[in-house]
Amino acid sequence: MPEIKSLIQEYAVLHGTARNNLLPLLQEIVRQENYLSEDSLLEVAKTLNLSPADVYGTASFYNYLETVPRGKYVIRLCRNISCMMQSQAEILSTVSSLLKIKVGETTSDKNFTLLQVNCLGWCYKAPAMMINNEVFTELTPQKVIQIIKEYKEK
Repeated sequence: MPEIKSLIQEYAVLHGTARNNLLPLLQEIVRQENYLSEDSLLEVAKTLNLSPADVYGTASFYNYLETVPRGKYVIRLCRNISCMMQSQAEILSTVSSLLKIKVGETTSDKNFTLLQVNCLGWCYKAPAMMINNEVFTELTPQKVIQIIKEYKEK
Protein backbone atom coordinates (compact mmCIF):
# COMPACT_ATOMS: atom_id res chain seq x y z
CA MET A 1 0.00 0.00 0.00
CA PRO A 2 2.81 2.53 0.60
CA GLU A 3 3.67 2.47 -3.13
CA ILE A 4 0.06 3.17 -4.11
CA LYS A 5 -0.25 5.93 -1.54
CA SER A 6 2.95 7.48 -2.91
CA LEU A 7 1.71 7.17 -6.52
CA ILE A 8 -1.59 8.84 -5.63
CA GLN A 9 0.13 11.64 -3.73
CA GLU A 10 2.61 12.26 -6.58
CA TYR A 11 -0.24 12.41 -9.09
CA ALA A 12 -2.20 14.83 -6.89
CA VAL A 13 0.83 17.12 -6.57
CA LEU A 14 1.43 17.11 -10.33
CA HIS A 15 -2.16 17.37 -11.54
CA GLY A 16 -4.19 18.66 -8.61
CA THR A 17 -7.05 17.22 -6.63
CA ALA A 18 -10.00 18.46 -8.71
CA ARG A 19 -12.81 15.98 -9.47
CA ASN A 20 -11.84 15.94 -13.16
CA ASN A 21 -8.56 14.21 -12.20
CA LEU A 22 -10.37 11.13 -10.86
CA LEU A 23 -10.52 9.12 -14.08
CA PRO A 24 -6.91 9.83 -15.18
CA LEU A 25 -5.71 8.93 -11.68
CA LEU A 26 -7.63 5.64 -11.71
CA GLN A 27 -6.20 4.88 -15.15
CA GLU A 28 -2.68 5.54 -13.87
CA ILE A 29 -3.17 3.19 -10.92
CA VAL A 30 -4.40 0.44 -13.26
CA ARG A 31 -1.42 1.08 -15.54
CA GLN A 32 0.94 0.67 -12.56
CA GLU A 33 -0.82 -2.01 -10.52
CA ASN A 34 -3.02 -3.79 -13.09
CA TYR A 35 -6.17 -3.25 -11.00
CA LEU A 36 -7.80 -0.99 -8.42
CA SER A 37 -7.69 -2.45 -4.94
CA GLU A 38 -10.14 -1.40 -2.25
CA ASP A 39 -7.28 0.33 -0.44
CA SER A 40 -6.33 2.31 -3.55
CA LEU A 41 -9.94 3.39 -4.11
CA LEU A 42 -10.20 4.57 -0.50
CA GLU A 43 -6.91 6.44 -0.77
CA VAL A 44 -8.05 8.14 -3.98
CA ALA A 45 -11.30 9.17 -2.30
CA LYS A 46 -9.40 10.61 0.63
CA THR A 47 -6.85 12.44 -1.55
CA LEU A 48 -9.42 13.93 -3.93
CA ASN A 49 -11.89 14.62 -1.12
CA LEU A 50 -14.59 12.47 -2.73
CA SER A 51 -16.86 9.85 -1.24
CA PRO A 52 -15.68 6.24 -1.59
CA ALA A 53 -19.01 5.50 -3.32
CA ASP A 54 -18.29 8.16 -5.96
CA VAL A 55 -14.83 6.75 -6.63
CA TYR A 56 -16.06 3.14 -6.74
CA GLY A 57 -18.99 4.15 -8.97
CA THR A 58 -16.58 5.67 -11.47
CA ALA A 59 -14.18 2.72 -11.26
CA SER A 60 -16.88 0.11 -11.74
CA PHE A 61 -18.57 1.97 -14.61
CA TYR A 62 -15.62 1.73 -16.99
CA ASN A 63 -14.85 -1.66 -18.50
CA TYR A 64 -11.08 -1.13 -18.53
CA LEU A 65 -10.75 -0.10 -14.90
CA GLU A 66 -10.29 -3.45 -13.24
CA THR A 67 -11.47 -3.76 -9.65
CA VAL A 68 -10.29 -7.33 -9.20
CA PRO A 69 -6.75 -8.66 -9.67
CA ARG A 70 -6.02 -9.68 -13.24
CA GLY A 71 -3.11 -11.35 -14.98
CA LYS A 72 -0.08 -9.52 -16.29
CA TYR A 73 -1.64 -9.77 -19.76
CA VAL A 74 -5.38 -9.14 -20.04
CA ILE A 75 -6.80 -10.63 -23.21
CA ARG A 76 -10.03 -9.02 -24.34
CA LEU A 77 -11.86 -10.84 -27.12
CA CYS A 78 -14.50 -8.93 -29.03
CA ARG A 79 -17.91 -10.60 -29.09
CA ASN A 80 -19.94 -8.27 -31.30
CA ILE A 81 -21.85 -9.52 -34.32
CA SER A 82 -19.05 -8.74 -36.80
CA CYS A 83 -16.57 -10.84 -34.84
CA MET A 84 -19.13 -13.60 -34.29
CA MET A 85 -19.67 -13.84 -38.04
CA GLN A 86 -15.91 -14.16 -38.56
CA SER A 87 -15.32 -17.24 -36.36
CA GLN A 88 -14.89 -15.49 -33.02
CA ALA A 89 -16.02 -18.70 -31.28
CA GLU A 90 -13.09 -20.55 -32.85
CA ILE A 91 -10.69 -17.84 -31.65
CA LEU A 92 -12.14 -18.03 -28.12
CA SER A 93 -11.80 -21.80 -28.14
CA THR A 94 -8.18 -21.56 -29.30
CA VAL A 95 -7.19 -19.05 -26.60
CA SER A 96 -9.07 -20.98 -23.93
CA SER A 97 -7.40 -24.26 -24.93
CA LEU A 98 -3.92 -22.73 -25.12
CA LEU A 99 -4.15 -21.12 -21.70
CA LYS A 100 -6.39 -23.73 -20.09
CA ILE A 101 -8.76 -21.07 -18.73
CA LYS A 102 -12.33 -19.96 -19.38
CA VAL A 103 -13.66 -16.45 -19.86
CA GLY A 104 -13.26 -14.49 -16.64
CA GLU A 105 -10.42 -16.67 -15.35
CA THR A 106 -6.72 -16.03 -14.82
CA THR A 107 -3.97 -18.57 -15.38
CA SER A 108 -2.44 -20.07 -12.25
CA ASP A 109 0.86 -18.28 -12.94
CA LYS A 110 -1.06 -14.94 -13.01
CA ASN A 111 0.22 -14.15 -16.50
CA PHE A 112 -3.04 -14.18 -18.49
CA THR A 113 -6.66 -13.22 -17.88
CA LEU A 114 -9.28 -13.95 -20.54
CA LEU A 115 -12.26 -11.61 -20.94
CA GLN A 116 -14.91 -10.94 -23.57
CA VAL A 117 -16.00 -7.39 -24.37
CA ASN A 118 -18.88 -6.05 -26.41
CA CYS A 119 -16.88 -4.16 -29.02
CA LEU A 120 -13.29 -3.14 -29.63
CA GLY A 121 -14.13 -0.93 -32.59
CA TRP A 122 -12.33 -3.06 -35.17
CA CYS A 123 -15.44 -4.52 -36.85
CA TYR A 124 -14.05 -4.09 -40.36
CA LYS A 125 -11.07 -6.29 -39.43
CA ALA A 126 -12.91 -8.91 -37.39
CA PRO A 127 -12.31 -10.99 -35.41
CA ALA A 128 -10.31 -8.82 -33.03
CA MET A 129 -8.72 -9.00 -29.60
CA MET A 130 -6.58 -6.84 -27.38
CA ILE A 131 -3.80 -7.89 -25.06
CA ASN A 132 -3.41 -5.03 -22.63
CA ASN A 133 -3.27 -2.07 -25.04
CA GLU A 134 -2.15 -3.93 -28.16
CA VAL A 135 -4.80 -4.69 -30.79
CA PHE A 136 -4.77 -7.79 -33.00
CA THR A 137 -7.16 -8.10 -35.94
CA GLU A 138 -8.15 -10.50 -38.70
CA LEU A 139 -7.42 -13.35 -36.34
CA THR A 140 -7.13 -17.00 -37.22
CA PRO A 141 -6.41 -19.84 -34.82
CA GLN A 142 -2.85 -20.04 -36.18
CA LYS A 143 -2.31 -16.32 -35.70
CA VAL A 144 -3.62 -16.53 -32.12
CA ILE A 145 -1.30 -19.43 -31.32
CA GLN A 146 1.68 -17.37 -32.51
CA ILE A 147 0.57 -14.26 -30.58
CA ILE A 148 0.08 -16.18 -27.33
CA LYS A 149 3.43 -17.93 -27.82
CA GLU A 150 5.16 -14.56 -28.16
CA TYR A 151 3.53 -13.26 -24.99
CA LYS A 152 4.49 -16.38 -23.08
CA GLU A 153 8.12 -15.77 -24.06
CA LYS A 154 8.13 -12.16 -22.77
